[in-house]
Amino acid sequence: MAKPRPAVSRNLLIAALPGKQLRDLLARCDDVELKFGNVLYSQDQRIRHVYFPTSAFISLISSVDGRPRLEVGLVGNEGMLGMPLQALVQGAGSALRIEAAQFSRVLKQSPALREILTRYTHVLMNQLAQMAACTCFHLVEARLARWLLMTRDRAQSDEFDLTQEFLAYMLGVRRVGITRAARSLKQRKLIAYNRGRVIVLNGRGLERVACSCYAAGRQMYARVMRTSAN
Repeated sequence: MAKPRPAVSRNLLIAALPGKQLRDLLARCDDVELKFGNVLYSQDQRIRHVYFPTSAFISLISSVDGRPRLEVGLVGNEGMLGMPLQALVQGAGSALRIEAAQFSRVLKQSPALREILTRYTHVLMNQLAQMAACTCFHLVEARLARWLLMTRDRAQSDEFDLTQEFLAYMLGVRRVGITRAARSLKQRKLIAYNRGRVIVLNGRGLERVACSCYAAGRQMYARVMRTSAN
């Protein structure tokens, strides 16, 4: 009998599997380290591996007609990566990786995994739709606060590395807009920011500034995935 790896419990989807189905999945997974800036998938290309992040987190990015790319989703240890969108490692760290063909076979044999992933897909599609609407209707400062909170949750830390150039790229706005929004959050002592290092000083205060998408996304995940665990 294979022993569960220490990192396994850090991915919430895998941790929810019952014993034998957990072991069958783990037997086919490799432990990998993902580096910041690595492109795991290119948009519309064949998916060769499925990833279950344990400490890394990955941005899902979309582009249309050659226009600047925009982040439409963020995946950390609460989920899995296996969609035909460009996938860019935003936070370096570890993940479990399985070949797509092997994953398909495990999925057919694991009713618990099918149930969990059906629910997670519902959550993720809601996140994609919500972030698209957020980009159109919410102010940059509120979107930045939401994005910093999402990053904090997936980094599992109040401190993480982030440049204003990368933020502008992720939020689809000019760098000057990010500079103004970050300065406002810093002046209100919600964050500290220096040389690409962000520290969340007041998480509750940042939640009050963030647009409603942050709370809505957390509530959706808790409601849908809790149902799956019952």
